[in-house]
Order: sequence, then C-alpha cells, then structure tokens
Amino acid sequence: MDEKLICVGAVMGAFGVRGEVRLKSFCAEPSAIETYSPLMTESGESYEVKLVRSVKGGFGARLSGIVDKEAADAMRGTRLYARREDLPHLPDDEYYHSDLIGLEVLDTGGARLGKVTAVLEFGAGDILEINGKGLKEAALLPFTLVNVPTVDLVAGKIIADPPEGLFPEAGN
Repeated sequence: MDEKLICVGAVMGAFGVRGEVRLKSFCAEPSAIETYSPLMTESGESYEVKLVRSVKGGFGARLSGIVDKEAADAMRGTRLYARREDLPHLPDDEYYHSDLIGLEVLDTGGARLGKVTAVLEFGAGDILEINGKGLKEAALLPFTLVNVPTVDLVAGKIIADPPEGLFPEAGN
C-alpha cells in the first residue's frame, strides 16, 4: 500500500437494490469523505463517491461503476483511501493514524517500550497498541497528552509516560 494514501472509509455492504453502498467514514468530519473523491482501494481501483443520505453508522452512497446490489455486496469490507495531499493539513498536536503506526515508543528515561502496531478507536479516545520485546501481549496505551507527551514524526518516535504496571520493566 502506498504510504501517500490514507484510509478514510470502508464499505459496510449494500444499501438497497440500486447499487448504493453503506459507507462508514473515518474522517473527523464524516461527510468530508465525499470531498476527497476519487477514492482508491488497496488493489488500485478508483471510485467517485457521492453521499446520498445519512444512515445508521454512516452514509448511503453511490460509487462510480457500482450499479446493482450484487456489485455493492461485492464491495463489502473494501477500505477506501484518499491521497495524502488531498487531505487537510493537521495542527501540530493532531496526527493521522497512519503516521503513528510503526513509531518507536520510548519511556521518559529513553528506554525502549516497543513500536506502535495499531491505533484503536473505541469512542472515548484513541488507544495506541504497542508491541515489543518483553510483552506477552500488546500493551494498550490511551493516546492522551498525559500518557504521550511527545510525538516526533521526524525522528520516528514517541515519548510515553505510561501508567505504572502497563509495561514490564522498561528496556526489556
């Protein structure tokens, strides 16, 4: 997948019988997904997006070339990507999830804790999934200013001040 593409939504399935899809937007302003059109899939296909109506959990939308329920059903689970240059520039304290994945995580003393493998959203705020040596399972660190005082994209690292007990002895 091209690093210059950012996942902005996913097709959740067909909506109706005329080729509309149920589209979930991952954008801060959900309806903005339409403005980043055309959107691309992981396989490189490109679709113009037209939002038709709001539906529970997203939008009813038309994707160019999808004209019937069978084609819409076949799109279920397809993630849609926008070109990074088409997305708005973020303030210094905001990040695209894709920018955080793969960053090295160090504690405030400089000991390595692991790498960010995913950014999870459960509605109450983002959580960084961190995997590293000495961790039997991924550590889940709330992505707050208290827990993550520094994100340095240029250096490729995050400085974390995790709650006590979240990580085994730092440096393992």
